[in-house]
Formats: sequence, structure tokens, C-alpha cells
Amino acid sequence: MPRLFTALEIPRDAALSLSLLRGGLPGARWIDVENYHITLRFIGDVGGHVADDIADALDRVRRPSFTLSLTGVGAFGQKKPHSIWAGVMASPDLSALQAEIDRICQRLGIGADPRKFTPHVTLARLRNTHPAEVARYLSARGNFSATPFKVGRFVLMSSRDSVGGGPYIVEEAWPLTGSVAVSRVDNASDASRIMR
Repeated sequence: MPRLFTALEIPRDAALSLSLLRGGLPGARWIDVENYHITLRFIGDVGGHVADDIADALDRVRRPSFTLSLTGVGAFGQKKPHSIWAGVMASPDLSALQAEIDRICQRLGIGADPRKFTPHVTLARLRNTHPAEVARYLSARGNFSATPFKVGRFVLMSSRDSVGGGPYIVEEAWPLTGSVAVSRVDNASDASRIMR
């Protein structure tokens, strides 16, 4: 059973900029560059019919393409830091897309995410890293920014059982208007589009 979430992919140039933030922090397990993404909505472990219902509902999302900027770095877990992330500059289009996907999931009976949507790209997971080391790392890289990039689609991703950080698989992709049409990634029949 896959663990599903909707996300935005990080283009190559932005991913290369993010990769320069790797290193210099004891106890960090750095996320592979090809697994960088911005989670829009965590869905979780679901059965095949629910996954197909989600995919069918996401087919109806009609949102414009938009530009995003990655800027700044931070950590989750103040007293006991557990991850390092790069920030995403506020974007009304991003917020609207995320909110629509969240409403779709709730209509399909997937419980609300208890965490407030904080768009970010996870760079590393931390284990027994002292908060002072994290503070030093963040202060040395706080001025991070990457060249803005255009978001032309959003995706439904899956991950199999792991400690976190991938590997992630794009199950389906939906274009945002103003971008080139994107065909389905998975060509399986409608009855089992995602689950195999």
C-alpha cells in the first residue's frame, strides 16, 4: 500500500541551488537531490479505490501556472530539531492550489492535516543534532535564495515504507493552465490506476 501525497516538483536548476546547502551539520541525513519537492497535501496510506477516487477528483482542478521562489532556511523542532528545510516565498496561487486540494481530500473523507500548511523543501532529517549546531548551520546559510521558477503542474506522489526522504514516485501529474498539457504518468486501467 503506497503512502500518497500531492506535491510540486523542484526543477533541476533550483535543485542544484538547494544541493549547495548540503553538508556541514553533524547528524544530518541529507535528502537526495532527485527527491526534493514541496508537499501540498499529505494523504497517507490508502487503499486502491480511495487512491483512484482522489486521482479522479484531482482531474477537475483548474488552476493557473505560477512562479515560485525558494528563499531562506529553517528547522522544524525548536528544542529538538528533526529536519532542515528551505523556505518558499508566499504565493497566493500556491495557497489557492493547496487549499483546493485540501478541500477535495476532506470531501473524500481524508481527515484534515493537523499541521498548518508551511510550504518548504525538506533538505535533511536530523538525528541527535544539538540545537546549537543547527543554529550555527542556519545562521551561515540564512541568506539562501534560488532563481524563481515556473510551476506548470502538480503531481500525486507515492513513497514506499522507508525512514523518510524517498524514493518518491510520480503516480500522476496534472497541468496548470498556461502550461503544456501533461499526459498521465500511469497508463494502467482506471480500475487500478495507482495500485498494482
